[in-house]
Amino acid sequence: MAGRQQTTARIEVMAGITTFLTMAYIIFVNPTILKDAGMDPQAVVIVTCLASALTTALMGLIGNAPIAMAPGMGLNGFLAYTLVGHGQITWQAALGVVFLSGMLGVVLTLVGLRKRLVEAIPVSLVTAISVGIGLFITFIGLVYMGVIVKNDKTLVAAGPITGTVAIGLAGLLLMAFLEIRKVKGALLIGIIFSTLLAVVCGYVERPSSLVSFSFDIRPVAFQLDIFDALKWSLFGSIFTLMFMDMFDGIGTLVACCHEAGMVDEQGQIKGLGRLLVLDASASMIGAVFGTSSVTAYIESAAGIEQGGRTGLTALVTALCFVLALLFVPAVGIVPKYATAPALVMVGLFMMREVKRIDFSNMEEALPAFIILVMIALSYSISTGLAFGFISFVLIKLAAGKVNDVKPTMWVIAMLSLAFVTMDHLRAVFNSL
Repeated sequence: MAGRQQTTARIEVMAGITTFLTMAYIIFVNPTILKDAGMDPQAVVIVTCLASALTTALMGLIGNAPIAMAPGMGLNGFLAYTLVGHGQITWQAALGVVFLSGMLGVVLTLVGLRKRLVEAIPVSLVTAISVGIGLFITFIGLVYMGVIVKNDKTLVAAGPITGTVAIGLAGLLLMAFLEIRKVKGALLIGIIFSTLLAVVCGYVERPSSLVSFSFDIRPVAFQLDIFDALKWSLFGSIFTLMFMDMFDGIGTLVACCHEAGMVDEQGQIKGLGRLLVLDASASMIGAVFGTSSVTAYIESAAGIEQGGRTGLTALVTALCFVLALLFVPAVGIVPKYATAPALVMVGLFMMREVKRIDFSNMEEALPAFIILVMIALSYSISTGLAFGFISFVLIKLAAGKVNDVKPTMWVIAMLSLAFVTMDHLRAVFNSL
């Protein structure tokens, strides 16, 4: 493993550009998802770049780590399709939930409870969360492409191969081919290809300009409603979002820091506490700007593979996000079916973790299976997590292995039970 000192400014610059190319798809995908929550997509493009640039720069300057930050896939889906999509709250209140989840993450990190929460959840369930979100994102991508459509008899069915569907499938095939060839920025190239194909075929109009110096973020920035998010009924959502962000961030930080050689003689990550605080604080920053939870990106590993070892790599990636602001008009014409293949590919990447689940052990397999299936089929990440956590505790009770359930896991299970019965509890309270 290369040490952090085995690097040069040129290597760091190239590593930062590589990281940006592998994660730049979020500039296109995040507005597509948050648009479904009622948010202005043009403004979301801008705040996605700004929030990513600021938090990545902080990771480079304060954390001195070659790790990039951006709105997390799955976390943006939670905001759009679970919080707002189910008609629970407005997107302004949802941003308030994001802010409070980040604040809770910071507090738990500072008092040392974040590590205890992580240790309380079995690896199989943590893995199932990633796989389940991957299935969920894949399903959304297939719907956006038009490959999957609504059917009154069977709920869903395969859609007809229209021109836009063909364009989406062409983009998906190109992304897969480029990934096989180990080409950096495969998802970004696929999105651009599909968009150009749509322009040539006359499905979208050419932008009036490719570059713009107008950066209006007022439609979404500073619009978070923290007061409306402080409802008892949303406590479960705040906890769930914090939990999702926590595992996403910790998994990425641990993997990338080890790859970058940021470990001491005992194998412990140097400055992990500082990095965890930065990761949790990023969600608060994202909510203020007007986007979903910001977290560490596993695509940072691409830059680390190119030799990135210090915060300079992150600073270069941050600068690339700033430069991307100039091309907002071009981003605005990108249709859903052009970004949809990227969702499918991200889902594929997240499915790789399924091998970590021991399906031969029913005590592990069933709760994990419930999580990954319920996330996708209930169209709700929080519901899938709640059912999985509850089932884990019940199975351990039935097997007579109560001691296998850590005290913190009991608390998580009770909160999950309160979450899934919230509507019934609310009805009871209203009748009193």
